[in-house]
Amino acid sequence: MELAFCLQVAPTAPLSLPWSEAQLQKLLQLWLRSLQQHLPDARRRRNYAVSLRVVGDADIAALNREWRQRSGATDVLAFAALDDPMPWPAELAREPLDLGDMVISLETAARQARQQGWGLDQEFAWLLAHGLLHLLGWDHPDEEALGEMLSHQQGLLEMAGVVHRDEPGKVWAPEQLPLEQSCPDGHGAS
Repeated sequence: MELAFCLQVAPTAPLSLPWSEAQLQKLLQLWLRSLQQHLPDARRRRNYAVSLRVVGDADIAALNREWRQRSGATDVLAFAALDDPMPWPAELAREPLDLGDMVISLETAARQARQQGWGLDQEFAWLLAHGLLHLLGWDHPDEEALGEMLSHQQGLLEMAGVVHRDEPGKVWAPEQLPLEQSCPDGHGAS
């Protein structure tokens, strides 16, 4: 699976990113491959495009106010390129499907990581998975939908080895992740 991935880290982001661009791209590829069976036909592709912007609280608060009419910082925003799955013309089937843009506040992620008692790397992966699910069409308008979405997030982190099924509190350091493992469809992560 090919993924056109664009990462931008705002100069105002107050902390260092806990993942390299290559690691983030591998995570997203692994997750996209594993989620294929759950996607409508119109969103199943061999090629995708996703962008991620990492910012501080002030920047994400401004976006939150502008696009969601909510005050204050949030952890992740997802701006899906497609609201509804639509048929994709056959001649464009090889072109990357632009899923949209994610924005993650590194400040909020660090604060939430401390509150949860885990590392910034795990919280960042958690938020990345949440944003990706939104780009793919998942939403959580009620508690039941939220529970289902959080279950998918947990499964994505477990599959990538970010958290351990048997020891949920134990976290791999990003450089130790077994990202070359096979996906459920038998393909590797790269």
